[in-house]
Amino acid sequence: MSLWLPIILSAVFVFIASSLIHMVLKYHNKDFKKLPNEEKIMEAMRPFAPPPGDYMMPHGGGMEAMKDPAFVDKLTKGPVAIMTVLPSGRFSMKKSLSLWFIYTVVVSIFAAYVAGRALPPGSPYLAVHRFAGVAAFLGYTLALWQDSIWHGRSWGSTARITLDGLIYGFVTGGTFGWLWPR
Repeated sequence: MSLWLPIILSAVFVFIASSLIHMVLKYHNKDFKKLPNEEKIMEAMRPFAPPPGDYMMPHGGGMEAMKDPAFVDKLTKGPVAIMTVLPSGRFSMKKSLSLWFIYTVVVSIFAAYVAGRALPPGSPYLAVHRFAGVAAFLGYTLALWQDSIWHGRSWGSTARITLDGLIYGFVTGGTFGWLWPR
């Protein structure tokens, strides 16, 4: 129970830091590129009305199907894409921001668990910062590297996300170090 204050405050501080990163620094504006002939591509897809979800094209259906010469031909001709289709209409930030805050709380809970299992009350600031900060960094960052490894996401985008995770780890570690039970 003594760790709920650093859990909640670190989540709030990370939420604020992420808001500043996206609204002031804006280095994530480079994460997605505009397709050439975007209007024509959107117009061509519209009649098919793909439901929201994750898609790959061409879709092989499994390892054996990927050896099929027809599938290999599709791959060769291209385009090859992995895409997420969102619901049409205005994008609501309320749901995403709410889910992001819940996520920051969950990461802070795991940081509290790791630091709380490793360190007793009264531990020095830097020791607490190190355990909680590394746990938070892992929670915010490393799983996203898979998108570059397996799904072709730009390594530049992954590097920017990793920088964010480093910042969030420092914020979380600093908050836990400051409010660690004495």
